[in-house]
Amino acid sequence: MPVVIAHGALGPFDEIIFLSIAVVFLAMMGVSWVRSQQLPEEETEAPDESRGAEAERFELE
Repeated sequence: MPVVIAHGALGPFDEIIFLSIAVVFLAMMGVSWVRSQQLPEEETEAPDESRGAEAERFELE
């Protein structure tokens, strides 16, 4: 029994289109992940404590 991932009016071409889209998506995600691993890590700066906690809050109307 063949595994049917996609089905429609195109017949067996549905499977080829569906799987090729999945392969392209996974390749793009892999390239994105590799590029993100090569970026230098950014330093996160601590919040300025001289402003106090009130500077971080907004009054609701």
